[in-house]
Amino acid sequence: MIEMITKTPEVLGAEAVAALKVNRFEAEYVSGGHEAVRQVLSMIPEDATVGIGGSKTIESLGLAELLRDRGNKVLWHNEPGITPEQSAAYRHGQLSCDVFLTSANAITLKGEIVNRDGVGNRVAAMIFGPKKVIVVAGVNKLVDNLDAAEFRIRTIAAPLNNKRLNRPNPCVKTGVCTDCSSPTRICNVTTILNKKPSLTDMTVLIVGEELGF
Repeated sequence: MIEMITKTPEVLGAEAVAALKVNRFEAEYVSGGHEAVRQVLSMIPEDATVGIGGSKTIESLGLAELLRDRGNKVLWHNEPGITPEQSAAYRHGQLSCDVFLTSANAITLKGEIVNRDGVGNRVAAMIFGPKKVIVVAGVNKLVDNLDAAEFRIRTIAAPLNNKRLNRPNPCVKTGVCTDCSSPTRICNVTTILNKKPSLTDMTVLIVGEELGF
């Protein structure tokens, strides 16, 4: 049985940040989205090329537009209006960009970062390649342990992302992952960052509000 977390955002955020730091991640708690945006922009040089992984969190904060408006080159493969060829090129570019922005499907209170991908470009860029990786996650992504992370992915992240992407997979109707074998399945790669990858400069911002799926 998965127990629900009932602590305040501030308490949850402090616990997550402490655990992430033990696991060698740079980590910080911020109270809301506006502060998260300020912090992210302060960490990114204005001449940096910035990759953005598939993330409703980053999208909801408007970071792609803010970065582009101030002069950064932005590689966002979900950008409206781009061609499939441009999207593929952006995915490859994210693997060696100056800064990579993304979120997480779940972060445990033991400081583990859990993600599930369809293509794998997001988790590949998180692990190794970009000069800096910044992970932004709302407190709704915080869970007690890896079992709870799996439960969250199967009942929240996967069904909602399938619906967002308009994929005709069973979870869109059932509301829960059925471990399908559909050719349009987006749950193909699972990663757990138990500790910070040793050659990756990674910062995790925990935001004291609900963001993304």
